[in-house]
Formats: sequence, C-alpha cells, structure tokens
Amino acid sequence: MSDSPFAPPTPVGGESQRPEAGDDAQQSSAVVTASSTRDEVAPTADAETPADAAVGSQSGTDVATAPGQPFPWEAPPADVPPAAPKAPVGRVRKRTVAAICIGALSLGILGGAGGAWAYNEWGPSSSSVALPSVNGASVDRPEGSVASIAAAVMPSVVSIETTTAQGSATGTGFVIREDGYILTNNHVVDGASNDSVKVLKSDGTIEEGKVIGTTPEYDLAVVKIDEKGLTPLVLGDSDQVVVGDAAIAVGSPLGLDSTVTTGIISALHRPVTAGDGTQAPAYIDAIQTDAAINPGNSGGPLINSAGEVIGINSAIASLGGSLTQQAGSVGLGFAITSNQARRTAEQLINDGEATFPVIGVLLDERYTGEGIKVVDDSSGVIADGPSDVAGIEPGDIITQIDGRPVTRSDELVVAIRAKAPGDDVVLTIKQGDSTKDVTVTLGSNSEVNVDEPAPQPSE
Repeated sequence: MSDSPFAPPTPVGGESQRPEAGDDAQQSSAVVTASSTRDEVAPTADAETPADAAVGSQSGTDVATAPGQPFPWEAPPADVPPAAPKAPVGRVRKRTVAAICIGALSLGILGGAGGAWAYNEWGPSSSSVALPSVNGASVDRPEGSVASIAAAVMPSVVSIETTTAQGSATGTGFVIREDGYILTNNHVVDGASNDSVKVLKSDGTIEEGKVIGTTPEYDLAVVKIDEKGLTPLVLGDSDQVVVGDAAIAVGSPLGLDSTVTTGIISALHRPVTAGDGTQAPAYIDAIQTDAAINPGNSGGPLINSAGEVIGINSAIASLGGSLTQQAGSVGLGFAITSNQARRTAEQLINDGEATFPVIGVLLDERYTGEGIKVVDDSSGVIADGPSDVAGIEPGDIITQIDGRPVTRSDELVVAIRAKAPGDDVVLTIKQGDSTKDVTVTLGSNSEVNVDEPAPQPSE
C-alpha cells in the first residue's frame, strides 16, 4: 500500500530537574531531603561547612536537619556578639510577616502573569483539533496526531457487506467523490448478488450500494451510493512515500468497524500476486506496512501523517508464506499504491472497466537463469506489439526495467502494471552475447492480444 509525528509535544517547561528516588540518570542511591517536598530552610547550627553539606547531598547520603533550631532573626549564634535591637521583637515579627505577605502577593501576581504568558506562547496551538469525548466534552489533540487524523478520516470510511451465493462477507471502502463514489477492493464485492452491497457509514446509517465497475487485474472496484455532500479522502502521491514514513490503517477488521491501527512503511515495490484462482490474478506493485491489517481491512485506506491516502489495503502475508485475506496480521500487510488506484478508479467511473499496460511478449516460466526469458519461438513476441516494434526478439533475456533488476516474471509484470498505456519504459536485455537498453512504449490490453497462454517448452 522517522521521527514519529504522533508524539505529543513536551509539556511547557519539561520535566523537573530535581533528582528523584530511583532516577539512574541523576544518582544511584535514594536521596530524601526536606527540599524535595517543601521550600529550603536555613542551615542548621551543627552543619560543618557549606562545602561539607554539598558533598553529602551529591553523594546520595540521607540528609536530615536537627529539630528546634532558631531562625536567624530570633537569636544569633553564641560566638557572635548580639547586635543592638532596632525594634521590639514583636514589631520585627509583625513587619517580617507583613513583608512576607506582600512578597508572596507580589510573587503570586507575577507568577500568574508569567504563567499566562507562557501558556499563550507554548500552550496548546490554536490549530489543535477538538475531538468529541464520551461525556460530550471536547478534548484537544495536536494537529497531525493519530487522534486528529483518525477524527478527520473516519467519517469518510465505510464498511461494505457483500452477500454472495457462498454467504456474506465484510470489507472496507472509502469515499473518493462527494457524489457517492466509494473505492474498495474487487475481492470485497466479487460475486455480489445483483451487483448490490450494503454500505455502513460511520454515523451508523446503512445505504444500498451499486457496484459500477471492477478490475480483477488490479483488485479494485468502485461502488456508488445515492447520496451527495459526502467528504472524499484525498488521494496523495504514493511516489513520494519512503520507507520509514508513518502509516495509519483504517477499516473494519473481523467486522469491527472504525478500527484504527498504526505502523510505518516497511518496504516499497513489493511484487504481490493475489487472487483465489477463480479470476485472473491481480499483480500489485505494493506498499508494505507493519500497521495491523486483518480480514475486513481490505479496501480500506492506508493514510500518511498528512491525512492523505497513500494506499488501499489489499493483502496480508500468513506465516505459511502465502498472500491471503484470511490469515491474521503478522506485521506484513500490502497496499495498492494511491497513484495506481486513482488512474484505475477514474476508468471504472467513466467506462465501467479498466485497461492495463502490456509489452506484448510471452515469458518462459520454466527458465531459471539470470533475468527473465522471452519464449524462444515465434509466439514469444506478439507481431506488431510494443516489444516487436522496439526490436525485442524471441529468446531475449530481460534483466532490468528502468534500471531496476528483475529476476522473476511477476516482478516484471508488476513493474509494467504500475505504469499506464502510452508510458515509456527502458528494458535492459541480453540478446545473444550483447547487452543493450531498449525503450518500449507500453500498449493497452484492449489493443494487444495477450490472452494466448505461454507454451510449455519441452524439457
């Protein structure tokens, strides 16, 4: 189908720098002092020197103060001559108390003003998203967080229930046009009775949906409901995706609608061949993700950190190594790229069917050497097809496409299917003892006959 963009910002001011018990980054043994829980007090009379006291605090020893020591203004140390009193003790205390009160009041005012300024400077951004909570109150989440993206995306994601001759199944889809067009997988709606499905929206309402176009070759389908004013999701540019980007999968795994899972992009250009054997296999130039994808996620969007669709979740790998829609998630999910989906969806909406690009050759599936071999007889290259026009001959070996090595037939087919008819590709071929690059202009399956099966060469 980096640095995490979902981590909430550090609270203003950060964590306290005061050492805590058990904090290995500060000190190895527990330190319990009065200053950990209250304001500092004057030094006690029996402290040896300020330096000694500091050493004890740094070394992590327990520190305690002797009870009952007088404050400096009540009685001076015995070895210091008493100063002449300037005022009766009672007045000193009253003035001191008054000064403390005035100071506390001033600090309170300054602290309140400073706190308000700091909140305005570093507090929650005005662009944060207000999300509804269970009790009806709003909860702020930073823009770009998983929560804010999920809140924005969820109203456009639907569950699709399909009834077939074999029973019923649930998949996922999402709105791609405001006038009721929904994109999903072909295998989600395949075999639907009367081409009709039930569409469960995020608000709990159910609509009747009509399948207007499918393509098993790309495992994509478009469903239409009779409603306008919907919010479509944005199809992003999947060519800009890189390994390590954040990924969010939204769908209805195992019938649990409105489920959100997160992960990263694990790999690109995975050649995935999916299908149940009843139709032509789907060749997908897939995005791989470790976001949890399970049966029922099929057809749902894979979202990037900007809230854009970068893939359509379609297949998962099982522990047995097969690609299926029935296994549980093992962290190997695959999505059709959004660029491919956009091209195909437009064709399905306009024509009810989609074409795919071809180069007009038959591949020798029994060849096990370097690269991929074109069948070495007259059927290997289709007459007047794209490869024939470009100069490819039967028995040639294709080693690269657009500079990317290919070693299996499905890798080449997937790379070609990721293009569009009319696009140019550069094939690196070995022809006899020479190697050269050949530019092939891709044709369309509607114009080039590629239905003839490849012959099986004799041993």
